[in-house]
Amino acid sequence: MIRTIKLSELDAVARRQLTRRSPVADPIVRERARAIVAAVRDGGDAAVAEASTRHGGGLGDGSFAVDRAEFTAAANRISPALLASLDAAHAAITAVHKTQRPDSSIVSPMPGVEVTRQWSPLQRVGIYAPGGLAVYPSSVLMAAAPAAIAGVAEIVVASPARPDGTVSDVVLAACAVAGVTEFYAIGGAQAVAALAHGTESIRPVDKIVGPGNAWVTAAKLEVFGVCGIDLPAGPSEALEIVDDTADPRVVAADLISQAEHGPDSVAVLVAVGATVAESVIAEIDPLLDRLERSEIIRTALEENALVAIADGLEEACDFANEFAPEHLGIHTATPEIAVDAVPAAGSVFVGRFAPHSAGDYATGANHVLPTGGLARAYGPLSVEDFGSFRQVQRITREGLAALRPTVTAIAQGEGLTAHRLAVDIRFEEAR
Repeated sequence: MIRTIKLSELDAVARRQLTRRSPVADPIVRERARAIVAAVRDGGDAAVAEASTRHGGGLGDGSFAVDRAEFTAAANRISPALLASLDAAHAAITAVHKTQRPDSSIVSPMPGVEVTRQWSPLQRVGIYAPGGLAVYPSSVLMAAAPAAIAGVAEIVVASPARPDGTVSDVVLAACAVAGVTEFYAIGGAQAVAALAHGTESIRPVDKIVGPGNAWVTAAKLEVFGVCGIDLPAGPSEALEIVDDTADPRVVAADLISQAEHGPDSVAVLVAVGATVAESVIAEIDPLLDRLERSEIIRTALEENALVAIADGLEEACDFANEFAPEHLGIHTATPEIAVDAVPAAGSVFVGRFAPHSAGDYATGANHVLPTGGLARAYGPLSVEDFGSFRQVQRITREGLAALRPTVTAIAQGEGLTAHRLAVDIRFEEAR
């Protein structure tokens, strides 16, 4: 039974309890992920191997690295149709993300003063691609394509091997398509730790990006500071805003498509009126009977799904904006009103013909998205995540003379007289 609430009956505290959440809510997961990260930091390859033995994700022979030649070999082994689809998806992602490459800029606020904001790509980036029981070549494409556009020289993928100790050909083929330079068959928190701290056989990266489960997200938060991270892209979320114009089967399909990722996935239906909500819920079971991962979806819905009944579209949008979902589906008579009213969403899908899976695979929009309510502060993975800006300041004597009164006054106000001296000494006669 999916939990159902009426939004108008919630007080402020109950509403915050539903909407203010974390991508890693379980403190036990955080504690255990922290222990794995520390073990890999201190123990290197041996600790990675030990964690892989306990938690899975390693190659059958105990090694980690997959030779780059295997990328091309795997691309030749998969079906031509699948390889063509990977190429098409990569082309769409590249087309969308090419527009995001930042430009450097030069500003001269006054004569003799020049400030340059200069874009620099990262040198070495680690991509985590989920795996294990399911495989995610799309996550490889979503992260590697913008990394290449940014100008990253070394693109490293870590992804768990399957239970039989092999790596999926389609994942390796995606590496070939996207220009990945290294691949390590490691999963979970140990993969994040190895990328961040390095081991005897793996050089550390500048930044780790990519989606993952709660363990991966907890590990990313743990290593932040040792290296950069993109955003906490944890268990998948879908929120659908619907009114009585929605097609219940379409909405139900969108909800369960995100619940399919895992038993910790979140599905929320925000319905204007109870009738349409009941119609959507009634369509779920018949659809589940058609799916291989129906038990995973049922678990996710039973444990994490919510139906919220709103009295009107404004109330529905207000709740969605507070919830700040990873994926937002809009199925209403006036969808653009909802688009404008819910800025806190990772990726928005408007109308009957915009399924979440189109964005996951084919539109070129990025599917590495903020979860746990962090769409209030983060956006999708982008080219900007694979580099940084540095400031370069060039000042002439005349320019510094113009700045001198400002620096002197503020330095005096802060009591930092060495700051004033650093300016004054440049105008003193050399000794």
